[in-house]
This record gives sequence, structure tokens and C-alpha cells, in this order.
Amino acid sequence: MEQEEKIIYSRQVVEFVASANEYCKYLEGIKEINGIEILKVMQRLLPFIYLRASLLPMLEPLMEEGNEKTVTEFDWTRMHDMLLAKTGNNDPYPVIVDMGDPADGLYTGSIAENLTDIYQDLKDFVVNYKTGTDEVMNDAVWEVLMNFEEFWGKKLLNVLNAIHTVLYSESDENETNEPVVDDKAV
Repeated sequence: MEQEEKIIYSRQVVEFVASANEYCKYLEGIKEINGIEILKVMQRLLPFIYLRASLLPMLEPLMEEGNEKTVTEFDWTRMHDMLLAKTGNNDPYPVIVDMGDPADGLYTGSIAENLTDIYQDLKDFVVNYKTGTDEVMNDAVWEVLMNFEEFWGKKLLNVLNAIHTVLYSESDENETNEPVVDDKAV
């Protein structure tokens, strides 16, 4: 167990915990922040989180049951709706999926949905990691890395691309080339 203790308290893990916690805290405090500012912060924070997640050590789960999920459906919906109100017309974006399946192709992604899905995994991770119980912390690291590899890492890359498009696209309707975002608070 001593080896696992060193790993769960390693620099890579602690730095990921800090970045995941920063992401969650920021999104939880966006009520008074306008949509463009949120996207600008996400543009800078998401690559950092991706990098930190890619450096997490590979661990084996220690507990038979998974860790507790703390983000409820209500929490997810509240966060999603607040982000959706902030991103407004800029929320939907095209995503091309090419995995060799004939059903693959173009579909519409959502900035709000992807940011909220990432939030859900990171918040569950942070809460479980902060328990201070070695087994729970170990499995939190294992689970967030598995979910990063299979789910939210791809969502992060897709939403970062969408955010880039929103922040740097030229708009015929806006002479200053600043994207238009609905800033009504939920």
C-alpha cells in the first residue's frame, strides 16, 4: 500500500487535483460572468486540464464498488442550463465523427453539454479525492483517468475547438469581430 500512497500524493496527481478543482470552482461561480469571459477562461483552462490528465499515473482499482457519485441530475441540469444561457446562439457546433462506421458523420455538439459533462466527472473526482481515504483517492484517480481516456478527454478537445471557433470567428453582424453571446443569467 505504501507505493499507492506515494502515487496518490504524487506531484502529477496533486497538480491534476488543483486544476480540476479550479475548473469546478470557476464554473460554480459563473452566475455574474458574461459568456465571452467564460469562454476565454475555458480556452486557457481546458488545455491545462488535458495536459494534467494525460500525466496521471495508471493505477489499479482497489475497491470492488465504484466511488460515490456526487453530482446529481439536478446539479448537472442546473449547471448545463446556466452555461447554455451564457453561450446562447454560440452553443451548438458541428462535430465530425469518423470511426469507420457508416452511421458516423456530422452531428451537432453543445458547448454547454460538454463543459457540464467534464464538470460532472471532475467534480465527482475532486469530492472523492478530498475524502483523504487512500482507497477512495486511488480509485478516484483510476476512474477519472479511465473516463478521460474514453469520454471527457474527447469532449474536452471538441469543445475547445468550438470555443476557438467562437472566439476567433469573424461575424458579419459584428464589426468588432467579437462573438455575440447571450449573457442572460439563469
